Amino acid sequence: MAWHEWPLILFTVLAQTAVGAFILLGAVILSGKLCIGVNDRVHKAMFFIWVIMGLGFMASTMHLGSPLRAFNALNNVGSSWLSNEIFTGSAFFGLGGVYWLLEMLDKGSEKIRKALLVAGMVVGLSFMFSMTKLYLLDTVPTWNTIYTPIAFLSTMVISGLIFGHLLLTGAQHKMAGLDRVLPHVGAVAVVVSLVALVSQLIGLAEIQTSVITAAELIPNMAQLQIIRIGLLLAALAVWFIPNLMNSRPAMPVMGVSFALVLLSELVGRGVFYGLHMTVGL
Repeated sequence: MAWHEWPLILFTVLAQTAVGAFILLGAVILSGKLCIGVNDRVHKAMFFIWVIMGLGFMASTMHLGSPLRAFNALNNVGSSWLSNEIFTGSAFFGLGGVYWLLEMLDKGSEKIRKALLVAGMVVGLSFMFSMTKLYLLDTVPTWNTIYTPIAFLSTMVISGLIFGHLLLTGAQHKMAGLDRVLPHVGAVAVVVSLVALVSQLIGLAEIQTSVITAAELIPNMAQLQIIRIGLLLAALAVWFIPNLMNSRPAMPVMGVSFALVLLSELVGRGVFYGLHMTVGL
């Protein structure tokens, strides 16, 4: 496990979770099915998306050689995926934050606010694309595979949906159909994630340098993956409890589900960074 990369582990997982939750809440808001009271509560709950995103950005500064020179990372926007990631991430934070602030203060026209919401959602996806491209390096064969975008997208969907559902539950939304659909969407994403994981583990033995094979990078890989999968399946099972009991989800249930999936994603991302290797010696 590459726990020495904890700033990047936290940043990537929290940022992907925040974007996924924002897109979910944005889609619910744009559907126009929220009454005034619920709409206000949903926007108040959206505050925690910015808390998660803020924590992610704070963690990322610990990866910099000199945090005071962080703005230099924006010098190559357009030609560097690192600069693109930071730019689009900041733009997502800015657009989404301004939208949220205008809603909370009831300022600006409805058209402007909706435009900012849609722009935030689109830029959030661009942020995820830039983050993925950053790790598709020719010199790092263990990252330069289809499994990197699948892993990042899975985190955005699974962790983002559970977190977004937690916020909607706290806002006491009235869309019962959404409570039934979201766990099923998450289940499909979990299946895709697990299939990709098995395929990736099989392929690690084929990636090697003259010194080591990728399969040898993490000696306790099996134990870590068992922990990760166990946490992920437990999160999914807890998420499905209200459906199985034909009841509306409650905050404790959603809170436990989110905590379990977050732990699972952190373990998985630690494994991801632990698989770093370069071609050659």
